[in-house]
Amino acid sequence: MSDMRQQAAIPTQRQSVPEPTGWVGWIVFAGIMMVTIGAVHALEGLMSLLRPTYFLVAADRLVAVSSYTAWGWFQLGAGVLVALAGAALFSGKTWARATAVVVACLSAIVNLAFMASYPWWSLMALVIDVLVIYAVTVHGAEVKQR
Repeated sequence: MSDMRQQAAIPTQRQSVPEPTGWVGWIVFAGIMMVTIGAVHALEGLMSLLRPTYFLVAADRLVAVSSYTAWGWFQLGAGVLVALAGAALFSGKTWARATAVVVACLSAIVNLAFMASYPWWSLMALVIDVLVIYAVTVHGAEVKQR
């Protein structure tokens, strides 16, 4: 009887990390999409640098008025940053999740500014950015390595 009292007096320790749910797959999806979107941003940047007549509108009709050369360098840098943040998301670290959210927000802003030049891709990338932000902010802790 005294063994039962002693066992009842010892509090059970609970894990501070919640059990993984199906959203872990969405976090992996978010990382893959960020790497993919980063690669496409970088390709758009290269296209802006190498062939500025490819896009639908003239550079002076963009939301962010600049030359396609300047925009190309910006897109190239943003693409590398988004891809690196997406790769870091797989580590499950808090800094990687915070960086992924900030970079996905910046990617959404870049896609809004680039909407006039390539509307369908920009709209699709904007939707993916919003999904990435949601998945990482709501369920990002489930990917933590133990």
